[in-house]
Amino acid sequence: MSAELSLNNAQIVLENEVITGSVLIRDGKIADISTGTIAGGEDFDGDYLIPGLVELHTDHLEGHYAPRPRVRWNPIAAVLAHDAQIATSGITTVLDALRIGLDRDADMSAEEIRKLADAIEDSVQQDRLRADHYFHLRCEVSEADCLNGFHFFDNDSRVRLASLMDHAPGQRQFVNLETYAYYYQRKLKLSDVEFAVFCEKRMEESARNSAPQRKAISDMCRERGIVLASHDDATSAHVDEAIEQGIHVAEFPTTLEAAAASKAAGLAVLMGAPNVVRGGSHSGNVSARELVEHGHLDILSSDYIPFSLIQSTFFLSEVVDGITLPDAVRLVTKNPAEAVGFDDRGVIDIGKRADLVRVRVDEHIPVVRTVWREGRRVV
Repeated sequence: MSAELSLNNAQIVLENEVITGSVLIRDGKIADISTGTIAGGEDFDGDYLIPGLVELHTDHLEGHYAPRPRVRWNPIAAVLAHDAQIATSGITTVLDALRIGLDRDADMSAEEIRKLADAIEDSVQQDRLRADHYFHLRCEVSEADCLNGFHFFDNDSRVRLASLMDHAPGQRQFVNLETYAYYYQRKLKLSDVEFAVFCEKRMEESARNSAPQRKAISDMCRERGIVLASHDDATSAHVDEAIEQGIHVAEFPTTLEAAAASKAAGLAVLMGAPNVVRGGSHSGNVSARELVEHGHLDILSSDYIPFSLIQSTFFLSEVVDGITLPDAVRLVTKNPAEAVGFDDRGVIDIGKRADLVRVRVDEHIPVVRTVWREGRRVV
């Protein structure tokens, strides 16, 4: 017998409109959408029904595994804690961002990153997880051990995205050295002299390692069918370089110039949902809201706050003229799904996966009430 679930009296957010009606789920997929009522269905009492959110870049996992310097948590327990927060934020598909390329100041090793990945793999196999988990490799190409870390993921089919990033001072995200000092000098508790040495070392490593490792990793990703992302592009020249490397996603462009050039080149432009909620970048770079207003934004990512993804979605439709709720929902569902090759999810449509979220908005804040992944309730 087929497994069926029906949901009634919902404000259903479709790809281009919102209708009041019902959805029939059968065997984990959407079987029917109607404006009528299905006998015996769950009454939504007018709550929203949206597709499950698709998250491409969350830095949230490592904080559960290494919550304090030199403190390590059980990796499976860390994964379960991360997964619970992801799912209760309405995210049903997540690409967990794992750092590749670790400097000597990092409180983590490549072996530990692989251990975290293994904990995710094992938890998938044992059906412990609420969300559908894949990997996003954040490749810090300025670091000498970046390629070594990348090879820990050779032949791992769960890798769907790799981003090429360089956080050396004086460029991209940190053109402003005062911003770099505020972030790193405070974090590492360095004196002015120590910080000057730190910056010089980072810039020298970038000059030596970045270009050859960008090429090596982009070549391997193309061979393996892994989607490539640029990171913190600031100029049209950066975008030209990204196009040459086969980039498909432009993550966190720092200027309107770079975002416009990326969009014109057909790249999917991704920005952080916290940027939307806060009204600007914490690094002083271009505002995500400004990119929305110019039509240059395709995807939102929760980055470091999982709940910001759904929060920014409902927020955008309220504060930006011309942005409807379906427009905003596509930024966190259909568009990210398509960017990494998931054609079975991201929209409420017949035949698609029943990855769904019941949401009620209270005092302008979305409240996630229920989450289904492939028709199975997980929250």
